[in-house]
Amino acid sequence: MKKPLLIIVGPTAVGKTEISINVAKRLNGEIISADSMQVYKYMNIGSAKPTEEEKSGIPHYLMDEIDPRERFSVADFQEKAKEYIDKIIEKNKLPIVVGGTGLYVNALIYNIDFTQTTSDWTFRKKLEDLAQKFGNEYLHQKLFEKDKEAAARIHPNNIKRVIRALEVIENGGRIKDFKNALIENEEYNYVLIGLIRDRQELYERINMRVDLMIKCGLIEEVKDLMKLGLDEEDISMKGLGYKEIIRYLKGEYDLEEAISLLKRDTRRYAKRQITWFKRYDQIKWFDFCDYKSKQELEEDIIKYVEGNLNLL
Repeated sequence: MKKPLLIIVGPTAVGKTEISINVAKRLNGEIISADSMQVYKYMNIGSAKPTEEEKSGIPHYLMDEIDPRERFSVADFQEKAKEYIDKIIEKNKLPIVVGGTGLYVNALIYNIDFTQTTSDWTFRKKLEDLAQKFGNEYLHQKLFEKDKEAAARIHPNNIKRVIRALEVIENGGRIKDFKNALIENEEYNYVLIGLIRDRQELYERINMRVDLMIKCGLIEEVKDLMKLGLDEEDISMKGLGYKEIIRYLKGEYDLEEAISLLKRDTRRYAKRQITWFKRYDQIKWFDFCDYKSKQELEEDIIKYVEGNLNLL
């Protein structure tokens, strides 16, 4: 039989944490975080991790587990998440994957074999240096010379994808149309739920969250991380909230501008997340605006999950 799996996604600040914890209580579930920042230790405020009180006794996996000085890839997430899914099922509980990192979700619902790819960090750093020295267009031209089709699909300013494409080519591979190459994973009987709310309301929640992060000590948190030797070049510190505050601490701009940039970048990120998740044909959307209360929303989610995962 396929393994049961509930996946709850949505843009940052939409309200995934509270809803998922309440759903986990009702469905005898445990949560696996699919958030590329919450996986790191010491990064609590900027990643908006739930407190122990907010978790309400629900176990959370892949949260607060990895030292931010270590690299943690999508392949690492896939391996660990699958282990935790099996562990939760062995306890006769429902695994619930919750987060907004689209690549992490892809790694579970599609058959992506990361063992067939390699990461060449030296080569990657060389390409990053070239982009910084000569510009993004220069690197994109390098990709065009090696794979015109891949270059046509990847925007010159999407430097991460350009570098990844060149890295794959360097290791003897060719870049395929990723969307068309995705084959659904037959291992899981999963239900995919998306949480959404009015765009303006979401943006207001993002702005308030950023203000709260600053009030709760985000600047001190970043200072402590920098004392560990971390800088904006580290993967863990490239996340929203961390890179902006680092640049403020380095004097590149004042605090007011740093906060303004963080709010703007987070709103843009939320928009990209929504676009990403809307590509999933199998997703069931739940809009906060359609309900008078969160309790009514949770009840509808419970009914939908019970019906589709045969949990009754």
